[in-house]
Amino acid sequence: MIESPSTIPALQVRDLKKTYKIKGSTPDKVALKGINLDVARGSFFGLLGPNGAGKSTLINIIAGLVNKTSGEVRICGYDTEKDMRAARSAVGVVPQELNLDAFFTPREVMEFQAGLYGVPKSKRRTDEILEAMGLGDKADVYARTLSGGMRRRLLVAKAMVHSPDVLILDEPTAGVDIELRQQLWTYIRKLNEGGTTIILTTHYLEEAEELCDTIAIINHGAVVACEPTDSLLGKLDMKNVCLLLGHEIAEVPENLKKFNATLSHGRKINISFRPSETEMAKILKAVTDDQLDVIDLTTEEPDLEDAFLQMTSGK
Repeated sequence: MIESPSTIPALQVRDLKKTYKIKGSTPDKVALKGINLDVARGSFFGLLGPNGAGKSTLINIIAGLVNKTSGEVRICGYDTEKDMRAARSAVGVVPQELNLDAFFTPREVMEFQAGLYGVPKSKRRTDEILEAMGLGDKADVYARTLSGGMRRRLLVAKAMVHSPDVLILDEPTAGVDIELRQQLWTYIRKLNEGGTTIILTTHYLEEAEELCDTIAIINHGAVVACEPTDSLLGKLDMKNVCLLLGHEIAEVPENLKKFNATLSHGRKINISFRPSETEMAKILKAVTDDQLDVIDLTTEEPDLEDAFLQMTSGK
């Protein structure tokens, strides 16, 4: 049975390993320990991990910039070694490094890149993409005169000249101010809604939580989690309840002490607990039994930072 192009994952990684050979008596550096990933077409996929986890090595192998030690990588079904040309045409990569020719203007950068990918002049979208990146008024100035944030946006624009099926963004908003970051994400979301698969690495965990439908966490060269964002957060067994009292008290009431509640500013009681071990109803009963004058109650669910720390600490 021939597989439909729409059912072929945007990215398939199978048992991918990378070891950097070190001269002398220093042990070789194992960067990837057998990575397996499937990224569905049209997904907004987050690839997270601490510094040195192997994210950049993985991205550079996908982009064809680093040779793998073993394993297989396919982009839209194309093997990155056997079908190198087709695989590289299917992907656009925005690197962390600001690697731009200082004496090219943004328009020249875009036109040169489009020429490398064989994009006919009639199908080039140079002005449209530059405008979307907030660089329309800088199209004809030298790249060396652009700020760091503008150069990073130019890298994003450069990666999109050939309308790739897969766009990999490696820390795309580092050094970009909030307003321009929002402008960038508005455009990236539109690309994703139009069918472009987005793979994002970022240290802004709130960005990943808001944007990504699926998240993989890599630590020490191995995938320690890969699942839908909501499912990932749902597995975190922690919750916080904050009680605001109508008047100050001197200490935590007796019934709440067994929940390890803490008191701050005389009027605020915080309780952190595991829902799998403690029912919220029991906490509320303790509040009632202590006859507390509660004027407000808020709860906080775990966020992606909690998941990230839980899955990468001590491993």
